[in-house]
Amino acid sequence: MAAEQDPEGRAAARPLLTDLYQATMALGYWRAGRAQEVAEFELFFRRCPFGGAFALAAGLRDCVRFVRAFRLRDADVQFLASVLPPDTDPAFFQHLRALDCSGVTVPLLQVSGPLLVVQLLETPLLCLVSYASLIATNAARLRLIAGPEKRLLELGLRRAQGPDGGLTASTYSYLGGFDGSSNMLAGQLRGVPVAGTLAHSFITSFSGTEVPPDPMLAPAAGQGPRVDLAARVETWLERVCGHLGLGVQEPHRGERAAFVAYALAFPRDFQGLLDTYSVQRSGLPNFLAVALALEELGYQAVGVRLDSGDLLQQAQETRGVFRTVAAQFRVPWLESIPIAVSNNIDEEELARLAQKGSEVNVIGIGTSVVTCPRQPSLGCVYKLVSVGGQPRMKLTEDPEKQTLPGSKAAFRLLGSDGALLLDVLQLAEEPPPQAGQELRVWPRGTQESCTVRPAHVEPLLRLWVQQGQPLPPSSPQLCEPLPSLAESRAFAQQSLSRLSPAHRRLEQPALYQVALSEKLRALVDRLSARGAL
Repeated sequence: MAAEQDPEGRAAARPLLTDLYQATMALGYWRAGRAQEVAEFELFFRRCPFGGAFALAAGLRDCVRFVRAFRLRDADVQFLASVLPPDTDPAFFQHLRALDCSGVTVPLLQVSGPLLVVQLLETPLLCLVSYASLIATNAARLRLIAGPEKRLLELGLRRAQGPDGGLTASTYSYLGGFDGSSNMLAGQLRGVPVAGTLAHSFITSFSGTEVPPDPMLAPAAGQGPRVDLAARVETWLERVCGHLGLGVQEPHRGERAAFVAYALAFPRDFQGLLDTYSVQRSGLPNFLAVALALEELGYQAVGVRLDSGDLLQQAQETRGVFRTVAAQFRVPWLESIPIAVSNNIDEEELARLAQKGSEVNVIGIGTSVVTCPRQPSLGCVYKLVSVGGQPRMKLTEDPEKQTLPGSKAAFRLLGSDGALLLDVLQLAEEPPPQAGQELRVWPRGTQESCTVRPAHVEPLLRLWVQQGQPLPPSSPQLCEPLPSLAESRAFAQQSLSRLSPAHRRLEQPALYQVALSEKLRALVDRLSARGAL
């Protein structure tokens, strides 16, 4: 019953979706008497993916759901007891049974609360955010290449890294700018618009000798006698073949029978897959014969798909045939019927298909969106920045892996024209920047400060869960309602549109500037000099 009331819950992560060392550290904190000590972690990535200058942060809804529902079941605790030392104090397991996130606070994405609990959250939150953000960013890149007019469909479920990867990819490719997915579970659980056509197997399953149990189809308007669609298709085939200079025996009988069967099932949504045998000599004439027979009854075919060969050339040739047939038989809508393409489309092929005059309307992408072949991992990390109210900083031999200490706030500074100037990180205790006031900051990657005077200031961190309560026995209250997937998608697209063309550029983009406040920079210098102690 609970799953029916909350279908998204079926996709939620569970507490043991984590690494063993989180449990061993939890035992260490407990033995040291530090389980309830207040700590704060930050989840972030060090470099934008794919060599770009932007990333879309995704996975908030999944993270909040996970934190609110976090509770170890008896079976979870029993398993932990089987992998931890046999002489572990039983009182530790009693502590685990009582754990929840009632003391946890989550802005996006800082996590503060009891040290033991927020440590246990590390791996699940990284898992929920990293792949979702990578997929969303990859989808945004593909959308930028395709432009705003092409319809993009995610078709990668069969190529995804398992069921969870498939659901995540379908969900967050939509957030990143795709128009829909073939994944029905993503539609059911996450509200992603679903779309699909038919496969070559459907077409090759017909030989042409099959007799439809009921070949009769009523007019679309619902008035008038029913018509034998298969017979009307044969009549139209002669006319189409005559116009195209083909013999009526050339188009494949089985393919035509498959199209008729599909049209009888979906007269208002008929679409054809053209390349099972030969696009020009079979797929096109068979599709046209069925589409024109349907048109006589008041129905309008919705499109065709090409799935092999030179997709650009075939789309242009197909459009040319549609135009001549539309003129010959006075069917104006046929000129602009949507042409969809698929077949291992990567960034380079997408750019080719998106060029002006390509005649392609819909592009289905599978492997290149769900596997992110240019960069298969985002590399998010989850680092301790304060404990017991004291800042903590990781110092390593690799300067890139050093962390920024202390509880922080983040702001986006904009110019008078709304253009993005930079983002600034500062300590949470500092007053926020003010519009119109001069601010001295230290851009990351430089040794010199600079002065900025923003016309507008936007806070970037939003508080979602504050000292939540465990889901059973009572439902926690969010600080504000979580946005729907469609709302998050709209916000992501609006945010991308505000980036300058130099930052949206996919190759050799301009570096997006992030700066530290003077006080945060001074803290970094002080802790670095003292060895972070």
